[in-house]
Amino acid sequence: MSRIELTNPDQITDERAETLAQIKGAFGVVPNMFKAVAHSPAALRSMWAQFGALGGGTLGAKIGEMVAVAVADQNRCDYCLSAHTMLGRKAGASAEEMANAQGGKSDDPRTAAVLALATALVQKRGQIDDADVQAARDAGLSQEEIVETVAHVALNVFTNYINVALDVPVDFTRVPLRK
Repeated sequence: MSRIELTNPDQITDERAETLAQIKGAFGVVPNMFKAVAHSPAALRSMWAQFGALGGGTLGAKIGEMVAVAVADQNRCDYCLSAHTMLGRKAGASAEEMANAQGGKSDDPRTAAVLALATALVQKRGQIDDADVQAARDAGLSQEEIVETVAHVALNVFTNYINVALDVPVDFTRVPLRK
């Protein structure tokens, strides 16, 4: 049972309606996470804008979704793990790639470096050290990719906290957490 009432997007006619219509256009429905976040127009705009901005970033959708499942597993967010596993598959990742990403691993060196940095950021609550950044650089990540990885982690921590703290019901095919 959710700790917050989920809004009914069909009954919203104020400034949130346009954002919810965009979300429905992207997913075919308004997922429960957005129904929960829609209580705050500012939070809804922020979350949707961040997804849009990072979706067009240098890391690309597939790696972004892989970061999302790694962060979700670290934060024990089954909602985000389930949603982003499905989105990762739609972005071209195999089931095996998504399962490996959930554990912070990849056979691709660039993706592995992004996931290593992302999981370090979560495990150390942002307090990474010079060695973590140097490892990313040594693996070939550009400064842009390093900054974008931090941004992906921040967005996913936001969505994880919304879903875990508010106990938002999972409305995707459930994927089991590892931890």
